[in-house]
Amino acid sequence: MNDLVRMSSEVTPAAGQTSSNGRTGMRLQRCEVLNWGTFHGRVWGLDLNCDNALLTGDIGSGKSTLVDAITTLLVPAQKIAYNKAAGAEARERDLRSYVLGHFKSERGDAGFSAKPVGLRDHKTYSVILGRFRNEAFNQDVTLAQVFWFREAQGQPTRFYVVADVRLSIAEHFQDFGGDVGALKRRLRSIPSVEIHDSFPPYGAAFRRRFGIQSEQALDLFLQTVSMKAVGNLTDFVRQHMLEAFEVEPRVKALIAHFDDLHRAHEDVLKAKAQIERLAPLVEDCDQHERLSGEIAKLREGRDALGPYFAGLKAELLRTRLRLLDAELERIAARTEGLVARLNDQCAQRDEVKRAISENGGDRIEGLRVDIDRKAASRDERTKRADRYAELVKAAGLPGAKDADSFVSNRRTLDSEVASIHGHEADVQIALTEKEIDFRALKAQHTELSQEVDSLRRRRSNIPGRVLAIRDELCGALGLAEADLPFVGELIGVRGEERVWEGAAERVLHSFALSLLVPNDAYAAVADWVDQTHIGDRLVYFRVRERRPSTTHLHSLSLVRKLAIKSDSAFYGWLESDSPGASTTPAALPSISFAAKTKP
Repeated sequence: MNDLVRMSSEVTPAAGQTSSNGRTGMRLQRCEVLNWGTFHGRVWGLDLNCDNALLTGDIGSGKSTLVDAITTLLVPAQKIAYNKAAGAEARERDLRSYVLGHFKSERGDAGFSAKPVGLRDHKTYSVILGRFRNEAFNQDVTLAQVFWFREAQGQPTRFYVVADVRLSIAEHFQDFGGDVGALKRRLRSIPSVEIHDSFPPYGAAFRRRFGIQSEQALDLFLQTVSMKAVGNLTDFVRQHMLEAFEVEPRVKALIAHFDDLHRAHEDVLKAKAQIERLAPLVEDCDQHERLSGEIAKLREGRDALGPYFAGLKAELLRTRLRLLDAELERIAARTEGLVARLNDQCAQRDEVKRAISENGGDRIEGLRVDIDRKAASRDERTKRADRYAELVKAAGLPGAKDADSFVSNRRTLDSEVASIHGHEADVQIALTEKEIDFRALKAQHTELSQEVDSLRRRRSNIPGRVLAIRDELCGALGLAEADLPFVGELIGVRGEERVWEGAAERVLHSFALSLLVPNDAYAAVADWVDQTHIGDRLVYFRVRERRPSTTHLHSLSLVRKLAIKSDSAFYGWLESDSPGASTTPAALPSISFAAKTKP
C-alpha cells in the first residue's frame, strides 16, 4: 500500500516580511515521532524538505502510523478515524493504542477474548512533532503534541505546542526527569513558544500562522488523507467542500423580503401621490413664508433706523469729544510750558541772586541746572512733535517740517471738516425722504391688510359694507343669513361658460347686490328699513311662491349662461319673477354679477 503525503498551504506575508525567490506557503519540512505506535524507544524522523513525498512499504511497516501522526497534529481528536489510510474498520486503532504501542493481540490460557499487546506501559510518554517552513519568507513554525497517562486504564492526557522557531524531540522534549510539569516549564522558557491545554486555541494559533481562515479546509484535508477512490465527485464536493444550508428558510425569507419591497413600493407611490396633492399647499406656504420674510425685513429696517441714527450721532459726539480732548491737551501743554517758563525764570532769578551774593561762585551747579531745564524742554517738544506726526499720518497728510507745511495741513483739515458737515446735511435730507417713503408704504400695507382680513371673513365677493347691513338687519329681526340671501349668493356663471364671467359680472352687478326677502318677513324688513338710518343704498325684493314659467329665451341669452342654486327656496322666483327672467340680454338692467361664492 502506498500513501502520498503532501502538506502545504499558501499564506500571505506578515507585516515587515519580504519575499525571496523561494516557494511561498507553509510546507512540511520534517516529521518526528517518539513512542508513537510501533516507532518505539528512540526518535524516528521523516524528512520531506518541503517537497511532495511518496511513502511506500509493506503492510504493517508504519505508513499509516505516520499519516495518523500528521493528522493528529492538525485535526481535533473527536474527528479522527485512525488507520483509515490502510482501509481499517472503525475503532481498530485509537489514541491509546498508538501511545502504548499495540502491535499484536494474544489470547490467555482460558481461551477467552484476545487482548492487545503493547511495546510500552502507562508510565511512558509519547511525542509527535511536525516542522513547517515557508521558504519565500524564511518563516518556521513547529507543531508538537505530548501524550502521557494520569491513570493506567484511561485515555492519555496531552498538551499542545506551537512555536515560531525550529524545535526537535531530541533537543527539547527529552531528558526532563519524567515530570511533565518540568517539560512545560522548559518549553515556556523558550522564546516564541505557546503551550495550550486544549485543541481550539491550539488550532486557532497554527491556522493563523498557516493562513487558513476556515476550519472546513482541515475537514477537507481529513477526508482526503490517503483517499483510495471517489465514487461521485459531485457528492464529494457537496459533502466535504460546501457548507450545508437549509433552502426553505431562505426561500421564505426571500418571499418575505419581496413582500416588504412590494409594500415599500406601494408606500412610495402613495407618498408620491400625497406629495403631488400637497404641492399647491407647499407653494402657498412658500409664498406666505416669502411675503412674511419680506415684511419682517421691512420691519427690521424700520426698527433699525433709530439705533442706526443713534450710532451716527454717537460717532459725531465721540468725534467732538476727541476734538475737545485735543484742545484740552493743547491748553494743558501750553499751561505746562508757562509753568516751565515760570520755573526757569525763578531759577534764573535765584541764580542771579546767588551769583550776586557769591560774586560769581557755583557756576558749575548753575550750568547743571540749566542743562536739566533744557533737556526737559527738549523731551517735551520731542513728545509733542511725535504725537503730531502720528496724527497727520493717520489723517493721510504729509509731516510738518516747517511752518508752511503746518499751516497747509491746518487748512486741509478745515476743508475736510466743512466737507463732513456737508455730507451730514445730505444724509439728513436722505433720511427725511426715506421716512416719507416709509410712511406711504406703511399706509399702503395697512390698507392691504384690512382688505385681506375682510376677504378672509367673507364667504362671497359681496362687499363688506353691504354684508354689514344684512347682519344688522338679521340681528334686529332675529333672522338667519340664509333667510335673507343676496341674489349674487344664489346665481353664478355655468362652468362651461366661464369666458362670459366678466361680462356677466358687469351686467348683473346691481341685481346681484339685491336682497331677497320672503313674503312672511317682508313687512318686518320694510318697517326696519323705514325706521333705521343705514347710511347706504339697499335694494330688496319681495319673493312670493310661484311656479316657474316657460318663457322662451334666445339661444344666446345671458340667462342661459347662468346657473341658479337648485336647493334654494328662491329658485322659482329667480327662474320666473326676477326682473330679468323674461327679458332678453339687451333688456337686462345694467348691473353686474358680483357675488361669486368662494370655494
